[in-house]
Amino acid sequence: MNKEEPQKSDKDEPRIGIYICHCGKNIAGTVDSESVAEYAATLPNVVTAKDYLYTCSEPGQNMIRDDIKELGINRVVVAACTPKMHEQTFRKTISDAGLNPYVLEVANIREQCSWCHMKEKENATEKAKDLVRMAISRSRDLVPLERTTIPVDKSALVIGGGIAGIETALDMADAGLKVYLVERETSIGGKMAQLDKTFPTLDCSACILTPKMVNVSRHPDITLLTYSEVKNVDGYVGNFKVTVERKPRYVIEEACTGCGECSFVCPVRVPNEFDMNRGKRAAIYVPFPQAVPLKFTIDPEHCLYFKNKMCTTCKQLCPKNAVDYDQEPEILDLTVGSIVVASGCDTFDATKIPELGYGRYPNVITNMDFERIVNAGGPTEGHILRPSDNKEPKSVAIIQCVGARDEENELYCCRYGCMAAMKQAYLLKEKLGSDTDVYICYIDLRSFGKGYEEFYRKVRNMGVKFIRGQPSEVLQNPDGSLVFNVYNSNIARHMKITVDIVILTLALTPPKGIDELQRILRISRGADGYFLEAHVKLQPAETHTKGIMLAGTCMAPRDITDTVTHAANAAAKAIDLLAPGEVPIEPITAWVDEDICSGCGICWYICPYAAIKIVDVEGHSSAEVVDALCTGCGTCGAACPSNAITHRHYTSNQIMDMVIAALEG
Repeated sequence: MNKEEPQKSDKDEPRIGIYICHCGKNIAGTVDSESVAEYAATLPNVVTAKDYLYTCSEPGQNMIRDDIKELGINRVVVAACTPKMHEQTFRKTISDAGLNPYVLEVANIREQCSWCHMKEKENATEKAKDLVRMAISRSRDLVPLERTTIPVDKSALVIGGGIAGIETALDMADAGLKVYLVERETSIGGKMAQLDKTFPTLDCSACILTPKMVNVSRHPDITLLTYSEVKNVDGYVGNFKVTVERKPRYVIEEACTGCGECSFVCPVRVPNEFDMNRGKRAAIYVPFPQAVPLKFTIDPEHCLYFKNKMCTTCKQLCPKNAVDYDQEPEILDLTVGSIVVASGCDTFDATKIPELGYGRYPNVITNMDFERIVNAGGPTEGHILRPSDNKEPKSVAIIQCVGARDEENELYCCRYGCMAAMKQAYLLKEKLGSDTDVYICYIDLRSFGKGYEEFYRKVRNMGVKFIRGQPSEVLQNPDGSLVFNVYNSNIARHMKITVDIVILTLALTPPKGIDELQRILRISRGADGYFLEAHVKLQPAETHTKGIMLAGTCMAPRDITDTVTHAANAAAKAIDLLAPGEVPIEPITAWVDEDICSGCGICWYICPYAAIKIVDVEGHSSAEVVDALCTGCGTCGAACPSNAITHRHYTSNQIMDMVIAALEG
């Protein structure tokens, strides 16, 4: 059953050390830190009260350690920045001095006082005194807590087989972890596999990506599960129980050699999603020639056998007898120690902005359409042709930020669009000739990375025309050309532009299916719809659920360079977590008094982390908390009608101490 609630010894008379940080001028510019320290020294049980320029610095931490040893301090209060920033720092500080790390209280007088009251210095100082008094009062009731450890399974699950998932899987497998890479499409590769060139070096995307894809398929410690989806996740860090469904390919993977004979003879031709529906594929297909695994898949929606049982040509002519129409979905049960989410992103639906003409005018295309058109493996074999008449265009306009930085759609910057547009402008000039007119209509240009500004200058010197302004509407002329008006704020002029093709650079959006994936994983998402990291600066690849990491564009728009970097970070965090063979469990969890609990199940129903189960205790039902899953969020305690749930480190007494201290002011 649950561990007993920790109690404070009667002999444990509080001896409190209070330390007020200046944080340079971040706090001291608004709050009189010296005055706050002088006030704190007058409060009961305070042995010493000091203010210091940077308490988190090494000299500041040494000061706290020395005071603990010399003055017999057994409670420490630090008034500084948010606990998210340095609570772990100061826990280690007092632990090194021999104290339990959980007899620390942090008062946030930077974000919650100084920064929000910069024009009210006198009142801000008084508020800081209130916050410090409340923290000191709570610290008197703090009790030592002990971390426990649990063994971990040295394996990991990666959800998503784009460049982020590939990089994460390879890094973890190279470190000795067993990795399961789950991809819902028939091949790994993701969005990067659809690109022609990558900026700013103009390397062939396939030349970079394909070797990594092959390495994944050949790595002895990676199990590649394509055409598969995660259906359920239970358990906790070190011991996640994962259910994966492998959809039937109707082709025996072990027998298929990827020869393509079946596809050649298939009588069905349908739009190829990989080519943005601009090319055709058979009903038995691989999405692109470099697909990994190079195993064919039957599309039952279009296959004539599944429609009316009239065609079995592929089965009859397959030299390896690999076609199997009777395949069923396969359910796999996996146990892994950590999960990395690399589910990627989607692109904005340009039809939501009808005035730009996408879906109405054939010569209005998206940047992803262009990537397939310009690619040698694409539907036009790399020839840039106007979709309406298959003629080479003489003029092209690229419109930036479609769906991005837009109050009616997505507020955020897509981060890749400026450089992608410049890359495509370069390719237009290179393939169509320097006399081709190329325009880029932009809000702001953000060439922020290594080599990006140099690439911008190169493109500008090629004669690409940059127009700072957004077109109001795109219209089609009788000859198929496109015309729009735009106000160029750089020269304060209205311009009328007529071109053969308009390319829309799309915002990135959270991927389809993210709602269901969030439900399965029980991790948070931000207001933008992307998965939410634990801390934007300190824990950019971790979630609030221990053991679940984020990699790449599942948490924010980013380009390939940043995606690979972020994926390596996620892999490193997972490796660091699992390498010791056991993980510590945070003791700040809920505790159930089984003598009071009625077993009503409200806490079980409401817990967002599935950390509570209902068990039988000597003939009656009671809730039980799984400490490895509990995050100490407090939801269950607030909902319990019997007041049977206490939260370690945030007990009712500790909270009431703060309330009473606040009212004393």
